[in-house]
Amino acid sequence: MKAQIHVTLKREVLDPQGDAVRRALGTLGLGEVKDVRVGKLIEIELATDDRAEAEAQLTRMCEKLLANPVMEDFRVELP
Repeated sequence: MKAQIHVTLKREVLDPQGDAVRRALGTLGLGEVKDVRVGKLIEIELATDDRAEAEAQLTRMCEKLLANPVMEDFRVELP
């Protein structure tokens, strides 16, 4: 079973990379951009077809390694 995990900084955490992208877009004449937040996408293929088990495994992976729960939020997507 394939899954996607989206990891983003929490709203209250400053995103200097997002700010740099926003400023760069402005210099390219795309100044309409009000805010940019940069995150990461992780694609994982699991050896299970059990959706509930896959969600549980992916959540554990995020909580233990893939996301920093102090600064980041994560969202798991399964087909």
